Amino acid sequence: MFNEVYDVVVVGAGHAGSEAAAAAANMGSKTLLVTMNLQNIAQMSCNPAMGGIAKGQIVREIDALGGYSGIVSDTSAIQFKMLNKSKGPAMWSPRVQSDRMRFAEDWRLLLEGTPNLDFYQEMVSGLIVEKGKITGVKTSLGIEIKAKSVVLTNGTFLNGLIHIGDKNFGGGRAGEKAATGITEQLVDLGFESGRMKTGTPPRVDGRSLDYTKMVEQPGDDNPEKFSYLDITKPLEKQRSCYMTYTSSEVHDLLREGFDRSPMFNGRIKSLGPRYCPSIEDKINRFADKDKHQLFIEPEGWNTCEVYVNGFSTSLPEDVQFKALRSVVGFENVKFFRPGYAIEYDYFPPTQLKHTLETKLVDGLYFAGQINGTTGYEEAASQGLMAGINASLKVQEKDAFTLKRDEAYIGVLIDDLITKGTEEPYRMFTSRAEYRTLLRQDNADLRLTPKGFELGLASEKRLKRMEQKHNDAEKFVAFFSKTSVKPEEANPVLESKGSALVKQSDKMFKIFSRPNITIDDVRKFKAVEQYIQDNNLDNEVIEQTEIQVKYSGYIAKEKNNADKLSRLEYVKIPENFDYSQIKSMSFEAREKLKKIQPTTVSQASRISGVSPNDISVLLVYMGR
Repeated sequence: MFNEVYDVVVVGAGHAGSEAAAAAANMGSKTLLVTMNLQNIAQMSCNPAMGGIAKGQIVREIDALGGYSGIVSDTSAIQFKMLNKSKGPAMWSPRVQSDRMRFAEDWRLLLEGTPNLDFYQEMVSGLIVEKGKITGVKTSLGIEIKAKSVVLTNGTFLNGLIHIGDKNFGGGRAGEKAATGITEQLVDLGFESGRMKTGTPPRVDGRSLDYTKMVEQPGDDNPEKFSYLDITKPLEKQRSCYMTYTSSEVHDLLREGFDRSPMFNGRIKSLGPRYCPSIEDKINRFADKDKHQLFIEPEGWNTCEVYVNGFSTSLPEDVQFKALRSVVGFENVKFFRPGYAIEYDYFPPTQLKHTLETKLVDGLYFAGQINGTTGYEEAASQGLMAGINASLKVQEKDAFTLKRDEAYIGVLIDDLITKGTEEPYRMFTSRAEYRTLLRQDNADLRLTPKGFELGLASEKRLKRMEQKHNDAEKFVAFFSKTSVKPEEANPVLESKGSALVKQSDKMFKIFSRPNITIDDVRKFKAVEQYIQDNNLDNEVIEQTEIQVKYSGYIAKEKNNADKLSRLEYVKIPENFDYSQIKSMSFEAREKLKKIQPTTVSQASRISGVSPNDISVLLVYMGR
C-alpha cells in the first residue's frame, strides 16, 4: 500500500501537524500527514479564537515565514481586536474570534491544495527506529510507512484520559479515542516522559441565554487582520462576544462538588496551566474573590453553540449545570456538552535540539503539546519549525533556527529546550527580553526574507514587505527633513496641551512628543499631501509612527541584543565533557551535561548555571 519512502511523515493533524505538513510539502519534500480522523484537521479543541497577548505576535510570525495560520485566522474570523492598544506597540497583540467549523474547513482545503502532500487516516501506534535513526512509522493495522524523517504532533492524545467528576475514560478529545503505544516505545528508547493536564469549559445553547443581562464586547471599529498578504481582507461585519460574572452563590454551588472533583480527590495528579486555571481551582486559590469574569464567545457565524470562556472545569456535570444556571444571563441555560479535564503524556523538551529534533533519535522531531506547551499558536509555531527542519535535513541543507532577538518563536523554543517546563508552557510578552524589537507590526520585516530563502514565502510576499520597508523609511526621512511653522504647529500642540513652539521646527521632533499621534500630525498640510501623493496604506503609516516615536527605545534594545549576541557565536563542542571543569559548581556541571547547550549564550540561560560558571567555562575554552 505504501511502497514509496516519504521524506517527511507528520503524525497528528492539529495546529502543529498542519503547519509541519504544509511547511515540509511547500519546501519540496514528499510529505504524508497521518491522523486518526481526517474530519478533524486543525480542530479547535478548546476556545474558538486565535492570537491574544504574545500569541498574536506568534501568528504574525508564522504568516511572515510563509505558514498558513494567519491566512486561516483571517478567512474564518468573526471578530477582530487589537489588544493592549492603550500601551506601547511592543504590547499590541492581535486576536480574532473564529468560526470553529470554517477554521477547520479552510485549513483542510489549504492543505489539500498543497503539492507534495498526501493524507492517510489511521492511528500511528509505533515508530520504526534502526541504529538510532528513524526510518518510518507503524499503524494500528500493522502497516509500515517508510520515512526519512518523522514529526510527532500528538497533542493531548498520548494515553489521554478524560475526567468529568468521578468518571474517567480514555480519549484524546471528547468523542475521540486516545493514542497508545508511542509513549511506551519512546521510554524504551531512553526518553523521559511525564503527564500534564488541561481542561475545557461547557459548551451551551446560545438561544437559552439572556444577553440583555450581560456586557457586550464588540470587535474593533476599524478591524485589521493577521496575514500580511492581500489575499485576505479585514472584516466588514463582526459578531459580538459578551461578558458576565460568577458570584458567591455560584462559588458555593461549585464547592458542593469538590469532594467529587478529580482535581481535589487525587484522581488528577498532573499539573495544569497556571495561567488558565479551572473555575474550581480559581475559587479554591482565590477564596477572597467573590466573582470571576466569564466571556461568552460564539462558535461561529451561524451556529448557536457558545463557548463559556473562564468556566473550564472537571466537576461532575450536574454540579456544572446547577452552578452555571446561577450565573447572570444563564438562568435558563441548556448544555450542548459539559466541561472536562484531560491528562496526557508529554516529553520534557530539554531532550530536543533547537531544531526540535530529538537528541536520542536521528530524524525524529517533536512539536506542540508533546513538548509541554499549551495553546494553538505555540503548537503551530513549533510545527512550522519542525516541518522546516525535517525538510532541510532530508535535503541535506543547514538547519534553520531563530534567536531570541529575532522572534517570539525563538524565545519559545529556546525556553523549552534550555529551561524545560514542568507545567503547560504559555507564551507571554514578559518572557521576551527584546519585545520592543519583536512587535506584531514588524514580523514581516524580521522574518519574510528568511521565509523567502527557505522557499516558503513567495516572491510576491517578499516584494510587498520590501515596499512597506522602503515606504516607511522614506516617510520617516520626510519627517526628519521637513519643518513646520509655528502658526500651523501650535493649534495642534495647544489642543493636546503640549508646549508651543516659537519658531519652525522639524516635524520629527514634534511627532516624537509622547502625546502627539499620527492623527495630530496629519493635520499638517504637507503630511497629508505626502500620504496622498505616495498612496501610503495604514501598515506603512503605523510603521512610520512607531519608528518615529520609539526610535530611541528600539535602538537601545537593538544595541543590547547585539552586545549579548556575541556569546551566541561562541560554540561549545558537541559532547563537551563538563566534569573536567572542577572550578565550576556541581549543579552547573550536571545541568550542562544533561542539556548539552550548543552555545555559551544558551548555557548562560540554563537554570542553576551562574554568571561565575559561564566565566569559568569561557576561560576553560580559551575565550
